Amino acid sequence: MQTIFEHRPLLLDTHIWIWLVKGDQTLAPETRDIIRAASPVGNPRIAAITLWEVALLASRSRIELSEPTLPWLEDALARSGTVVEPLTPRIAAESYQLPSDFHRDPADRMIVATARLIRAALMTRDRAILDYAAHGHLTAIAA
Repeated sequence: MQTIFEHRPLLLDTHIWIWLVKGDQTLAPETRDIIRAASPVGNPRIAAITLWEVALLASRSRIELSEPTLPWLEDALARSGTVVEPLTPRIAAESYQLPSDFHRDPADRMIVATARLIRAALMTRDRAILDYAAHGHLTAIAA
């Protein structure tokens, strides 16, 4: 069976990665199947800013981690087999040169820029990102 991931990586939005790592049932079985299908070809991936976003959410008590932030992040990366896409100068610049209008959230801008520059399909439930993708600015998969 040929999938989109034979030709492009899968980048997980922050909330998707958190749900995946926590085993949250918010992710439908079909979504988990897509993530599993991507795994044999070096995926899934997250943007480096996702690590910062998780730390921020934990520090503001918006998410609860099972251990202190750094060990949780390290364990989550190891357990999920996720590759971290580094924040490069090119991604930083692209995040504020995105075509068309895109909302101002810096983390979302970095994630979208990362997806565009590594030519990844971005898995998300974020309506603003999905709408942006619908206009042809990136490839997104609704989770």
